[in-house]
Amino acid sequence: MAAKQLKFDIDAREAIRTGVDKLADAVKVTLGPKGHNVILDKKFGSPTVTKDGVTVAKEIELEDPFENMGAQMVREVASKTSDVAGDGTT
Repeated sequence: MAAKQLKFDIDAREAIRTGVDKLADAVKVTLGPKGHNVILDKKFGSPTVTKDGVTVAKEIELEDPFENMGAQMVREVASKTSDVAGDGTT
């Protein structure tokens, strides 16, 4: 069994916030009528081009486990919001 990494207090909050910020930076370019496309590299198959923020959020995986926790929290919120409210597209 692998050893667990532990962070506390400000170090933990900063790492989680960094993950949230990294995911937000990737998603925010897709927002609005002047939003841009994002190219997602896949482990298999051809890359995906999308302007959907939830799709971009679902594909983000960060190397640092604490940053990835922050990104996962935002991803979960975005996914559930999209499931309940939709985004108004057809």
